[in-house]
Amino acid sequence: MALADQVFDFFIPSVSKMGIGAVKQLGSAAKFLGGTKALLVTDKGMSALGVAEDMKKILEESGVQTFIYDGAEPNPTDLNVRAGLTAYRDNKCDMLVSLGGGSSHDCAKGIGIVATNDGDIRDFAGVDSVPKPLPPFIAINTTAGTASEMTRFAVITNTDIHVKMIFATARITPTIAINDPVLMVGMPPALTASTGMDALTHAIEAYVAALANPVTDACALAAIKLVADYLPQAVANGNNLEARDKMAYAEYLAGMAFNNAGIGIVHAMAHQPGALLNKPHGVCNAILLPHGCAFNLIACPQRFADIAEAMGVKTAGLTTMEAAEKGVDAIRTLSKNVGIPAGLGEIGVKESDIQLLSENAINDICCLFNPRKIKIDDIVRLYKEAM
Repeated sequence: MALADQVFDFFIPSVSKMGIGAVKQLGSAAKFLGGTKALLVTDKGMSALGVAEDMKKILEESGVQTFIYDGAEPNPTDLNVRAGLTAYRDNKCDMLVSLGGGSSHDCAKGIGIVATNDGDIRDFAGVDSVPKPLPPFIAINTTAGTASEMTRFAVITNTDIHVKMIFATARITPTIAINDPVLMVGMPPALTASTGMDALTHAIEAYVAALANPVTDACALAAIKLVADYLPQAVANGNNLEARDKMAYAEYLAGMAFNNAGIGIVHAMAHQPGALLNKPHGVCNAILLPHGCAFNLIACPQRFADIAEAMGVKTAGLTTMEAAEKGVDAIRTLSKNVGIPAGLGEIGVKESDIQLLSENAINDICCLFNPRKIKIDDIVRLYKEAM
């Protein structure tokens, strides 16, 4: 394609509120959007910790009546969406607020899709398959990983066939995203590690993706450096507010990158254990990341050499391929240092699962943006290597 013919879109929320204390602006943000009755979509954990009630209080003090739906499960399902939609309609809500990590945000996106488009959530899977925009939508993020609070993507599991449905359209981007590191302080080390590695996966896959451009490149490299520098600190001491703040920026920058450049084989493969076996998405990504990177090396070695430098590898005197390989080694080292399981077998994936996982992965939309062409035999081999 000639340079003159290249046109890139760039998608982010209308407003993003970031930094210590940002969540205090939730009420004014809701009023700004004209909301009067909000459905607060969250999970049982946020309810048990009292965080959902805290958010409800902020909203109601600003005059926005709020109803809590805490049925968003890890790897949210079509059943979660349907139950949340009932709560939205029964309470005559006119806006959405999500609280949590990617599961809560994606569940809220699913609820919003059907709230304004009718039908069933399964009707709208795919690219630009949602005709009408969502209701006013504020996403409050509590993890530094998925970036779902600011992306145009959602992933919902079809419970009949145990496959993750991908929704990709600017119409489901939250109107306002809130990232307050104070809300992330309570994350335990294992969750901090898995969500942080999820952010790293987003940044790396976006940097080598087919749709990468200079803007996404800048976001991706900045995110990679921040994760390499601050994820170990956040895992070591969850009360380190500077590390939490830097990781919040890292995951947001990674989101800016993959929201516009796409992702690849790692996500295509990681989606499948999540859907079929309900394994945690961030952990699956972290385990599979070095294997996917090693597979993609020959397609864009200079890009992986850049990744190595962003991760702090000294590449002077190395060939491009040597530097690229050092980058993959750095990913493995970081993953080990923050306590990610060494293989899929450690989280319960069996050899007997691999064929079905591979058949589903090769049909995942993320494969379209991978820098190297993929065959199902490649995926089978990579799953086996990652066991």
